[in-house]
Amino acid sequence: MAHGKRYRQQYDKVDRDRAYPPAEAIALVKETASAKFDETVEVHVLLGVNVRHADEQLRGTLALPHGLGKDVTVAVFAQGQQARDAEAAGADFVGGDDLAKKVEEGWTGFDVAVATPDMMPTVGRLGRVLGPQGKMPNPKVGTVTDDIQKAVSDSKSGKVEYRTDRQAIVHMAIGKAGFDQDKLLDNYTTVIDEINRAKPASAKGKYIISCTLSSTMGPGIRVDTTKSADRELAGVGAGQTAAEPASA
Repeated sequence: MAHGKRYRQQYDKVDRDRAYPPAEAIALVKETASAKFDETVEVHVLLGVNVRHADEQLRGTLALPHGLGKDVTVAVFAQGQQARDAEAAGADFVGGDDLAKKVEEGWTGFDVAVATPDMMPTVGRLGRVLGPQGKMPNPKVGTVTDDIQKAVSDSKSGKVEYRTDRQAIVHMAIGKAGFDQDKLLDNYTTVIDEINRAKPASAKGKYIISCTLSSTMGPGIRVDTTKSADRELAGVGAGQTAAEPASA
């Protein structure tokens, strides 16, 4: 795919043969995020798992310490008192068959879907629409539950879902390019720690094969995941950029 002059200028700042320490990679992501809007920072982690085996698929949720820098829109499939509880908790869209019909027709104007167990026969029909977008409610990640208020509150506060795709890659947003570097580093480290924690017992060989950070419109930057928790390895301390010297 052809890229414009702005992208090529940012691309030339990246050493394609290098895996950067996390703090330095994040500083470079911020530097190469040159769009006129506040770009989302994404992490893409390729894993050495066989996703054709159910026991090697990763799926779960985690709370990023500094959130995503955006309002999370929540749709709740519920009826009666639980629908009222969802509204009280701040859900953006609440409904039963009416909401399901709207989604079935192709509407997916929300970030997270939550459902009560009694609504799953109805919601189950929406897999064709919600499945490919990773929005299908699932009891394993707490989005099929009778505790609607907690599910809505968790989603609104920045709890996000992760999962391996068909190529065994986990794709996640970790914030905005306008975030302080330390906040992005904290969110990144939380993601890597969670992926390591969730390593399937049956996974063999190298687990994290590669990791790339990028902004919405910026180039990919390879990260050395063995240095995920050390913010000083790049010589970058709190509040500094990669171009600033670390204090003695």
